[in-house]
Amino acid sequence: MQLSIKMKSPTWTLCVLLCLLLLSECKLGYSKKSNIPHRRYARSSDGDDKKCMYTFLVPQQKITGPICINSKGPDVDTEQITRMDLENLKEVLSKQKREIDTLQLVVDIDGNIVNEVKLLRKESRNMNSRVTQLYMQLLHEIIRKRDNALEVSQLENKMLNVTVEMMKMSTRYRELQIKYAALTSLVNNQSVLINMLEDQCLRIFSRRDPQGSPPLVQVVPQHIPLNQQYTSLLGENEIPRYTDYPRDREVRQPPLPPPPAPEPSSTSNPIRGLPVTSSTEGTFRDCYHVKESGYSNSGIYLIKPEGVQGLMQVWCEHSLDIGGWTVIQRRVDGSINFFRNWENYKKGFGNIDGEHWLGLENIYLLTKQGNYKLLIELEDWTDKKVYAEYSSFRLEPESDFYRIRLGTYQGNAGDSMIWHNGKQFTTLDRDRDLYSGNCAHFHKGGWWYNACSHANLNGVWYRGGHYRNKFQDGIYWEDYRGGSYSLRSVKMMIRPID
Repeated sequence: MQLSIKMKSPTWTLCVLLCLLLLSECKLGYSKKSNIPHRRYARSSDGDDKKCMYTFLVPQQKITGPICINSKGPDVDTEQITRMDLENLKEVLSKQKREIDTLQLVVDIDGNIVNEVKLLRKESRNMNSRVTQLYMQLLHEIIRKRDNALEVSQLENKMLNVTVEMMKMSTRYRELQIKYAALTSLVNNQSVLINMLEDQCLRIFSRRDPQGSPPLVQVVPQHIPLNQQYTSLLGENEIPRYTDYPRDREVRQPPLPPPPAPEPSSTSNPIRGLPVTSSTEGTFRDCYHVKESGYSNSGIYLIKPEGVQGLMQVWCEHSLDIGGWTVIQRRVDGSINFFRNWENYKKGFGNIDGEHWLGLENIYLLTKQGNYKLLIELEDWTDKKVYAEYSSFRLEPESDFYRIRLGTYQGNAGDSMIWHNGKQFTTLDRDRDLYSGNCAHFHKGGWWYNACSHANLNGVWYRGGHYRNKFQDGIYWEDYRGGSYSLRSVKMMIRPID
């Protein structure tokens, strides 16, 4: 419906234009809302179109002409793109770009998560392998402990068996102790009987020999050297008398006196020896001269003391001290009989490399040429060695029966030779001791006896140490082991005084 209105004033014209402009903006705003996908709304069920309605207050004017009104409004070009549409499109694009950036960030985060998941899977596999390995080790440890428990059980069984065996042995030992006590009692009774028989024999012997028996030395020395330790040879259950003497020990009977030896010729030598060493530049005076000449090996040498026509075989000992010792007597195994007459002791006898006596005359000729000292080395049956050294030693000539002269003593064996110092030499056929009888007859050897002996190094060699004899005829040193202990080895040596 159109109305024709005649407008004569410019104010009315402006009002109409403003109304049209507002109406077009209202339609554009509605179409913009319909084009945005995120802002789409469902239509109402009544289906009526919403319209923008405006109320204008127009000043009252006098209408002088006709007014035309078009109810449909001005035609709008729907396909014309306005500036607002571009702004809206830019805003949509920027939103989409932000969403794409967000998605890209999410994708990056998801990729890192995937890598971490892979690493975790790898570590999980490693952990599974380690757990399996630990499980195997634990299984082996359990098996080993089970085996150890089995071994401990076997050891306990063995210990029980050994304990039972020890109990049996203890019972057997007690039985043996009872038997041993009975045997000890029997032996003691037999010892009493033997003493009675010995007393009877002595009474019978005293009728034949009014001089009686020689005095005996101490069975055990009174003064044992302080610097020498000995191992006790007596046990708790030993027989009180002659305790350490075994029944099955071989006891050497005292040798019978040999018949008088024929007078040796001037070229014969009663001492037998091995091949000897002599000097190509001249003869040696003694073993000390041998040592000074450059011969440092112990052995047999030929020497010629001053004033002597022939040569003399001696054993030179260079292994002791500084060497140069001349051996004048040696006992080692009992292979040589020392119960001899005067002539044998004067000339000498035995084997130079074993048991031998150098000879009183030879010893006299050696000590005559200078000042000599004496060294005596003793060894018992426990491999203990002691020594006695005298600062001077010499023998008087045969006219004084080879009287011995000794200096001061030093050593750890005890001074048993002090009782023999200044005494003459005695043999079974030449009695020069201070006893009423013949000490050589009782002690079975030749020595510088007094009345009778505190040292008997030329006596009978008994095996094992302790021996049983009424007259103490073994190889003994009174201050070391006593008179009833026969030493294992003895060595007498001389050397010039330094």
